[in-house]
Amino acid sequence: MSTEEQGGQKTAASKIAPATGKLGVMVVGLGAVATTMIAGVEAVRRGLAKPIGSLTQMGRIRLGKRTDNHSPLIKDFVPIANLNDVVFTGWDIFTDNVYEAAAHAKVLDEKMLTQLKPYLETIKPMPAVFDQYYVKRLHGTNVKTGKTKRDLANQVMEDIKAFQKTVDRVVVIWAASTEIFIEPTAVHQSIEAFEAGLDNNDIAISSSQIYAYAALSLGVPFANGAPNLTVDFPAMVALSKKNSAPICGRDFKTGQTFMKTVLAPAFKARMLGVSGWFSTNILGNRDGEVLDDPQSFKTKEESKLGSLDYIFQPELYPDLYKDLYHKIRINYYPPRGDDKEAWDNIDIFGWLGYPMQIKVNFLCRDSILAAPIALDLIMFMDLAKRTPSLQSIGIQEWLSFYLKAPQTAEGLYPEHDLFIQSMKLKNTLRHIMGVDLITHLGLEYYD
Repeated sequence: MSTEEQGGQKTAASKIAPATGKLGVMVVGLGAVATTMIAGVEAVRRGLAKPIGSLTQMGRIRLGKRTDNHSPLIKDFVPIANLNDVVFTGWDIFTDNVYEAAAHAKVLDEKMLTQLKPYLETIKPMPAVFDQYYVKRLHGTNVKTGKTKRDLANQVMEDIKAFQKTVDRVVVIWAASTEIFIEPTAVHQSIEAFEAGLDNNDIAISSSQIYAYAALSLGVPFANGAPNLTVDFPAMVALSKKNSAPICGRDFKTGQTFMKTVLAPAFKARMLGVSGWFSTNILGNRDGEVLDDPQSFKTKEESKLGSLDYIFQPELYPDLYKDLYHKIRINYYPPRGDDKEAWDNIDIFGWLGYPMQIKVNFLCRDSILAAPIALDLIMFMDLAKRTPSLQSIGIQEWLSFYLKAPQTAEGLYPEHDLFIQSMKLKNTLRHIMGVDLITHLGLEYYD
C-alpha cells in the first residue's frame, strides 16, 4: 500500500469515533437466543470457549491484491467494541434472571452454565412491554402498565436513559418472540401519525414497535431479530434518519433460510431450473410454541418465503423459475427443545428439462446459530452509529447478510444471495476505512 493510500485510510478511519468505554446492550426478550448469546460472550471473555460463528470476532478481511497476503482480523481492521467492554441488560415478561432463563432454555450444558452462574445471576430483567394480543401463546407476569402506548414508550425511554448513565454507548436488539402478522397502515406512514397512534392506542402498533420508537427517539440503534413489522415502515425510517439511529431489517438468518440463500444462488449461477421447494421444520422451544399460533406463523412465513423470489428473479428467467412452487411448514414438537430439524425437498431440472432432486436434512441448534448473529449485529450497529457516513442514512443494507428480511431504500429490491451480501458487508468495511474495494476482477495479475 502506497503512502498516499495509507494516508487516505488514516483520514477515513480517523472520522469514525473510537470504541472507547462501555458498550451497553439492551436485549428485548431474555429467552433462549439472548441467554445463549450473553452466556457465550462471558464464556469467551473467560477463555472457556471460542466465538465460533461470529464474523466480528473470528472473521478476516482481505486488503489489497491476493499477492499482498494481507488479511487482518475484522476486529483489528475496523474499530469495533472489545468484548470485555460489553455490558448487558434487558427486558422480559418473566422474572427469571439470565442464569435461570438459560437453564430453562436448555441450550447450553449444565457444566458450562454452572461456571458462568455468578455472572449470569446478576442480570435481571426489567418489566417488559407486553400485550397478549400480539403473542397469543405467552402469558407475561413481569410487564409494564400504562393508560396509553405513549406511556409505555416513555417508560422504555426512561429505562434506556437510566442505563445510558452507566455506560458510554447503547444498542437495543429484539430477541423476543414472533408477533402476529401486521400490515402497515396509515399510522405507520409518518412520525406524526405514529405518535398520534401511540396516544390513541392504535391496534396496529405492536410491542416491538414501541421499543423501536423509544430507542430511535433517543438516537439508539435498533436491530430486530424476529420477523415482526417493527422498523420497516416510513415512520421508523424517518425517525432513524432524524436521530442518526441505525436500523437494518428483521429476522435472524439462522437455519433453513440460511441454507436457501446458499443453495439457490448456486442453482441460478449454473442456470439450473427449480420447479418446487418444500420446506418443513420441527422445533420445541418457546419460539416453536409461539409459532404454533397461525397469526404468528404468518409473520414468520412471510419472512421466509421472500428469499427465493428475489434470488431467482422469475420475471427475468421465466423458463427456469416462473412456475416454482414454494411451501413452508413449521411444527411445534416439544421433545426437540432448541434442537430444530429442517427438511427441504428441492425439485430441480437441468439440460433439456430433465428432472433431478436434492434432499437437505439440517439438524441445527437454533439459538447456537442465532447467538453469534445477534452479537455481530450489535457490534456492527454500534460501529455504524460511530461512523459519519453511515449513522444518518437510516437503513444499514450492508447488514443484510444476517437477516431473512433485509431492509432497503424504498423501491429497491433486497439482495438475498448470501455471497453478494458477504461482499457488500466487507466492501462497506473497506469503504468506511478508506481502502480499495475488492472487485475480484483480477486482470491486473495477467498484464
